[in-house]
Amino acid sequence: MCLSTLVLVIDNMVLTVAIPPLTADLGADASDTQWILDSYILVFAGLLLTAGSLSDRFGRRRIMVIGLVLFGAASLAASFAADPVQLIAGRAVMGIGGALIMPSTLSILITVFDDEERRKAMAAWSAVAMLGLIGGPVLGGALIAWFWWGAVFLINVPVAVVAIVAALVLMPESKGPQTKADPIGALLSVVGMVALVWTIIEAPHGLPVAALVIAVVALAAFIAWELRTPHPMVPLSLFRKRNFSGGSLSLTLVQVGNGGLLLVLTQYLQFVLGYTPTQAGLAFLPMFVASLAFNGLGASLGAKVGNRIMIVAGMGVMAGGFGLLATLSTGSGTLITSIALFVLGAGGGLAMPAAIAALMGTIPAEHAGVGSALNDTIQQAGAALGVAVLGSLLAAGYSAAMPAAAPSSARRSIGDALALADPGLAQAARQAFATAMSSAFTISAVGVLAAAILGLVLVRDHKNTQTAEPENIPAAA
Repeated sequence: MCLSTLVLVIDNMVLTVAIPPLTADLGADASDTQWILDSYILVFAGLLLTAGSLSDRFGRRRIMVIGLVLFGAASLAASFAADPVQLIAGRAVMGIGGALIMPSTLSILITVFDDEERRKAMAAWSAVAMLGLIGGPVLGGALIAWFWWGAVFLINVPVAVVAIVAALVLMPESKGPQTKADPIGALLSVVGMVALVWTIIEAPHGLPVAALVIAVVALAAFIAWELRTPHPMVPLSLFRKRNFSGGSLSLTLVQVGNGGLLLVLTQYLQFVLGYTPTQAGLAFLPMFVASLAFNGLGASLGAKVGNRIMIVAGMGVMAGGFGLLATLSTGSGTLITSIALFVLGAGGGLAMPAAIAALMGTIPAEHAGVGSALNDTIQQAGAALGVAVLGSLLAAGYSAAMPAAAPSSARRSIGDALALADPGLAQAARQAFATAMSSAFTISAVGVLAAAILGLVLVRDHKNTQTAEPENIPAAA
């Protein structure tokens, strides 16, 4: 189970430092780059709840192994992609595999281990996930420096193979209650989210009315269907509970900021400051170390002072981190970047356990699997919107800040501008990117502050939710 989680976490993290060389080699523009990231997130989020019900019906180990096979095969194909379309398709299939892996892993952790072993298993599982978060960018940078960008996908294959063998040899099979799937709900949610993100991505170049109409109609139909079907994919009645609504909406707004963080900052580090891929990966270490250190503190303090205080305090610190990132310029050094990322990680470590505990503490035990999958779906949807929103703001702001006399290709992408090898144009492109990035991170800071306000207004602390926290926090992580 740890290997299965590790392959998902490492893949998402190593890709962030591969974006600049990948886009240069494949000739990908800003929209292609966003879809390379979004194709995985959208498929993963759209299929997560359905995959959870499939694992309950057909066997959690079986579904997890199928997911690992798909993920490994798609990673192999993506590593040799010849154009952006092939890579986007490979990432979408990887999203299917990831959706089959994640809920199965969490369900097995909850059901196979007894009360005494479960905490140890979850602690090990969380530690391995954090190892992937910390080591992923560094590994990605090293792979790109030694080989080529395709190596960041190729590394998934041996890990997936070992995980499959380990699952078949070591892992017992388990099943849950036989509930019906909700294919209509799954289809409507995927169509609605894809149309919505497409609308946001294309909005700077002209509002795509058709896509916007499809998004509104599909998401409205999804809500209507989920409210009337006897076997909903998403039990929307959970949103009537203040803590669930407050926790989920806060997490969504936080993930909107975090989703675009890696996309924006890795390009800044490499294109503007001239970092190598390895250096760009190492630059994120302060954030992940702070997150690891403050996560335990946030969990323990949340049990003592309450979830609401920790949500508001932690998200306030996160907003400060985004505010520091908004001050970065073409002349900024490593120190201010490291401080900003450390502050951001510390705030997330304080706030996220409390927000997840508030959300999960309202879910009945018999719906723990669905609730966990719903939590993942909400966060993935927020991350997808973050990539789309901040990516679009960055692209529009960059184009607006570039000189009118610059070539059209240079106005579309900083990578294209630097490739022209014109020193004056390169300096203008770096300045334009830094200006656009400042606006994007300012929006992120505002979004996280809005999340803190939602937590303050909606979340309530109750004794029953606090007693459930020790079990729920590691499970939701």
